[in-house]
Amino acid sequence: MKRLLGGFIGSLSVVGIAAGFAFFAASLTPSLMPRSFIVQGALSGISAAVGYFFGVVLTWLWQYLELPAARTRLLTLKSVVFAGGLLVSVGFLWRAAAWQNSIRELWHMPPLDTAEPTKLAAVAAVVFVVAILVGRLFELTVSSISKLLNRFVPRRVSNVVGGLLAVLLFWSVVEGVLLRGALHLADSSFRKVDALVEDDVPVPADVMHTGSAASLVSWDGLGRQGRHFIASGPTAADIGAFWKSAAKEPVRVYVGLNNADTIEARAKLALEEMKRVGAFDRSLLVIIAPTGTGWIDPAALDTLEYLHHGDVASVGLQYSYLTSWLSLLVEPEYGADSARALFREVYRYWTSLPRDKRPKLYLHGLSLGALNSQISADIFDIVADPFQGALWSGPPFESATWRAVTAARDPQSPAWLPRFRDGSIIRFTNQNNALDIPGAIWGPIRIVYLQYASDPVTFFDAHSFYREPDWMKAPRGPDVTPSLTWLPALTMLQLLFDMAIATTSPIGYGHVYAPQHYIDAWVAVTNPAITAGQVDELKRFFEAKEEANASQD
Repeated sequence: MKRLLGGFIGSLSVVGIAAGFAFFAASLTPSLMPRSFIVQGALSGISAAVGYFFGVVLTWLWQYLELPAARTRLLTLKSVVFAGGLLVSVGFLWRAAAWQNSIRELWHMPPLDTAEPTKLAAVAAVVFVVAILVGRLFELTVSSISKLLNRFVPRRVSNVVGGLLAVLLFWSVVEGVLLRGALHLADSSFRKVDALVEDDVPVPADVMHTGSAASLVSWDGLGRQGRHFIASGPTAADIGAFWKSAAKEPVRVYVGLNNADTIEARAKLALEEMKRVGAFDRSLLVIIAPTGTGWIDPAALDTLEYLHHGDVASVGLQYSYLTSWLSLLVEPEYGADSARALFREVYRYWTSLPRDKRPKLYLHGLSLGALNSQISADIFDIVADPFQGALWSGPPFESATWRAVTAARDPQSPAWLPRFRDGSIIRFTNQNNALDIPGAIWGPIRIVYLQYASDPVTFFDAHSFYREPDWMKAPRGPDVTPSLTWLPALTMLQLLFDMAIATTSPIGYGHVYAPQHYIDAWVAVTNPAITAGQVDELKRFFEAKEEANASQD
């Protein structure tokens, strides 16, 4: 084993070792999300492999340009570099817990006593070795194909063609076998979970509820998230008990993937169900674009229903049962097509009603739902008779409208909390209510983006590979550690891992949005008849519910 390990280390590039250690150490610095030793180990292992790759490329380029090589004995140089790299890594590992605590302190999380450096390093070592072995397999493939082609074409041509064919072969294996196999497994698993009918979510007894015996939409076809959405909302009694006055029963309509065969059929079914349950008789109507699994954030809708004493109708349409990132990868057009179809059906009927007798119309979406909701309505189709507003929370970095508005912000405002023009149409907010802009007056449409500066789903930036993102520049968001430092290539890798664990944050940070922050946003968007004292009381009510739920977990 020692001989095998020694042979592996001896085969490594000196410059690659130096760059690998440098990337490993730098990857331990904080980014947006606190990391466990497993996540940090995986990130550090991949970072070390990327650094090693850069070192190998640099060595090849140096040799290709026929520049003078170092005169020091290779074994001696490698030993010095390896020892120095270990020393630097130990120093950075010693600092790792403090860096992670710089985030945890801002998020009011208990501090770490240790980053478990031994376990972290072990995970990183395994990931690094696997990555190097894959790289060498690729190198062997290129070499084999090039030698075969060299019999028929010049050497340089065979090298280029061999490299391209190897890339094609590896991509075919990854995309055609590994990725599709994993997606097929995920698809099968999520489909089974979605179809599972839980014993604690009974069929609604009220005939005016979607999924009831009188409903046009079957209960089983709603899917797991749809059934929870219908069954979990507050009742008129719950809302009335809080306000100590009469309240209405909120209307929730949902159509699942298995309720109809096509997107268009599901949208039409949703409209007919809305008519059946009297959705258009309420004061407010919200068209919701769910996340990938069909989930609708209870924190968003529950708060709105309390704010308006239950006089709210909402509708959602499931387009997938995969998680958002898988849905975005495999079937990105489904979410957009579903959002457009539902908006088109509802808006067409809504505009046919007398203006003084129809509800105010709003849009909402979280995460992938925010992305799809933003593109559900064409401005040229609604400009003559616009909807009243929208609340989009945690908009993904791919959201074109969000990106355009952020880029066109007032240069005096930070990228994580932009001010757009005069604030009459679009405003941004976060944990600290920033919606009351002095001198700004709302126009006919009120659009609010609720986003946390610590949300990597919103603030991932592929360009961070080679430049510092605007949101990292001072002043920083209140939930972003001052210890975060932009590092070429590495920052992008850190943000990629942050995205993967974005929903593991405590509520009110990362990609988990808190009810009290939704309350501020909905107040600005829908302008309910409510006092500042009542807003504070409602926030305390939902904060108490959060604490109760947390204690049960």
